[in-house]
Amino acid sequence: MDAGGPKGKAKSDINVTPLIDIVLVLLIVFIVMVPGLSKALPVVVPQVVKVDRPTPPDPKNPPLVVTIDQNGDLMLQNDKIQLAELADKLSPVVQLQPSGMRKVFLRVDEEQAYQYAVNVLDQIKVASDRAKRETALRPEFVGTGLDGGDVKVVAAVKKRTPTS
Repeated sequence: MDAGGPKGKAKSDINVTPLIDIVLVLLIVFIVMVPGLSKALPVVVPQVVKVDRPTPPDPKNPPLVVTIDQNGDLMLQNDKIQLAELADKLSPVVQLQPSGMRKVFLRVDEEQAYQYAVNVLDQIKVASDRAKRETALRPEFVGTGLDGGDVKVVAAVKKRTPTS
């Protein structure tokens, strides 16, 4: 049996042939893998547009504001109304707003019951549905499939300032 060294002694040199085989296999694997790793999707970062001041409200089309004050009184713009007549008075005014841009701002006093605010929202929804239906029946909209769109409601809670 040959141990590789003189007079039967062990050979102290490292056999580099298997080491070179392993290194070459790893090199080939990395050469094949690297192009696949570098593929990336293009990313478009949105640009920030700075506006100095917000656009002023349109004087021809002022925002519709429904207010529930601290006494529980319901007001459309500056007119005091009852809950039952909100849908009837709101629907024609909503129809005057541009299609797709119908908005109603709801201001609720923080002391008012949640259920009362929900009832007002229900009446706004009834007015929205009525305005859509009546807009779709106008001669210029018949057959187009357009109905003016839903009314979007922006709600805010009015907090009272503590008095000393």
